[in-house]
Amino acid sequence: MSATPLRYPEPDFRGAAIIGKSVMIKGQIVSREDLTIDGEVEGTVELQEHRVTIGPHGKVRADIKAREIVVLGNVYGNVDVADKIEIRKDAKLVGDIKTARIVIEDGAYFKGSTDIIRPEPKPAPPAPRPAPVQSAPGAAAAAAPSSAPAVEAKR
Repeated sequence: MSATPLRYPEPDFRGAAIIGKSVMIKGQIVSREDLTIDGEVEGTVELQEHRVTIGPHGKVRADIKAREIVVLGNVYGNVDVADKIEIRKDAKLVGDIKTARIVIEDGAYFKGSTDIIRPEPKPAPPAPRPAPVQSAPGAAAAAAPSSAPAVEAKR
């Protein structure tokens, strides 16, 4: 076993909106792109189809609704996550979680309840109907009952 501590890649800030360390926001945040919060936010955060990363300096006192959440800092509020939440080492989350998948690393602090939801199964497509059996034109006549009386052969 290696003595080297595990290292996690730094959050990828490219292609995401960023709330920096010195920024404080009170109110409602709605975004249509990924968001990284490394400052302070109080209110609500909604990113229905995107990822929210709470950076190591982030302090969020808000309910959060997102597709995916990664917590490296502090969150005080309920979270509703469509796909997955990760609470990393040294992170703190106090609030209730509703999610499909959850990862809580050793050293993270979590206080609240967890509701694991299962995604709604997609309805199975209807089974194909068997194709009608088609026979040769003469076979249909042979198989059809005859209206003529049956004749017995005499010996």
